[in-house]
Amino acid sequence: MTGISYQTTAEDVASKSLQVTVDVDRLEATERRAVREYARKARLPGFRKGHAPEPVVRRRFETEIRRSVLEDALRESWDTILKETELKPTADPQIRNVSFETGKPLTFEVLIEVRPQLALATTGGFALKRSVPAVTDEMVQEQLQQLREQRGTWSPLSGVRPKPGNLVSVTVTTLEEGVDPAATAPHDLVLGQGQAIPELEERIMALEPGAAVEAEVRFPDDHAEASHRGQTRRVRIALHEVKEQILPDLDDALARELGDFDSLTTLRERVRADLTADAARQADNEVKGELLRRIGEANHVPAPPSMVHRLLHAYGESYRVEPAQFETFAQSFRSVAEAQVKRELILDSVAAAQNLRATEADIDQRVASLAGARGVEPGKLYASLQQNRRLGELEHSITEEKVFAWLLQQSTVTEDAA
Repeated sequence: MTGISYQTTAEDVASKSLQVTVDVDRLEATERRAVREYARKARLPGFRKGHAPEPVVRRRFETEIRRSVLEDALRESWDTILKETELKPTADPQIRNVSFETGKPLTFEVLIEVRPQLALATTGGFALKRSVPAVTDEMVQEQLQQLREQRGTWSPLSGVRPKPGNLVSVTVTTLEEGVDPAATAPHDLVLGQGQAIPELEERIMALEPGAAVEAEVRFPDDHAEASHRGQTRRVRIALHEVKEQILPDLDDALARELGDFDSLTTLRERVRADLTADAARQADNEVKGELLRRIGEANHVPAPPSMVHRLLHAYGESYRVEPAQFETFAQSFRSVAEAQVKRELILDSVAAAQNLRATEADIDQRVASLAGARGVEPGKLYASLQQNRRLGELEHSITEEKVFAWLLQQSTVTEDAA
């Protein structure tokens, strides 16, 4: 007799709710074990260790024993559910609505998130186009210009107003009651790169170093923070310093400084080759994305809310979103999270159905390849990946490659001249 019973109260493709009951007899047996354990370890005045009477132990450790009984009952219930069902949770269970009264059964609700079991009826037969845009001379020159800017230096200017492209040091203080202007620290920004709202940049460009002004600035209607859109603030702007960027000449010397290039021509060729490779990768990713979209539509693949919600919270933690801003953040990223959930469900379903998951041999081969490219021993690289918990990422990456290779063979991909 387990003394633990449960029944399903709600479920969808990605979650299941169970109502669980632990009967009184089981709770009493659990309590007796807890009392004996506390009696064995307890040191109470007037008694040798382990020899205090159980009634005394019960009175002395009433709160601790009750908490122990509850924790044991919850854990044993969960173990029973896992043993008696075929559920494969994707996260720790959520325990809700606990009722734990003396002399009555323990009841609670457990919410279990599970990975949906998809049966994809259609995984191929799609006509897809792969378009790789041509790399132009202008694109190469733009990349070279960025390399110049990375090697540029900043030189102070005096007696001039800043312009787009200049680096400025400014202090912007909101003139509101309770705000101490002295507590506002200066900060640097490059004008014309969207690092500040347009009206603020306009006010800065009207000043010379050492000058200050009080003005009202308006946040644009499409500002990233919804609460600021269309709002105005009265601020004090102090311009401390203006610098212009001095760029190195685009010549053989710069090429040699940037790496193993003997001339500007060699650097230019490498830049073009890198841009071409990037364009090819982007085209491949677009084909894969379109393929998954078609499969998702053909099979009506869902984006379970519980999985979307969990992924949004993971995004929020990654971007360090403040709790007060999470709902706004979630609204902006919900479509991204839904697409990612569908993607993972499709890939996981195909990997399982076609036995395409990465094997130990696949992982060993990939580690050996990476080690050879880095000039290290495969065993050392494997140990490093294992220590840093990166083997799972490698396994996931290999599985995705195998799944996409299989999926693309089931459809027709034609090259589209860009």
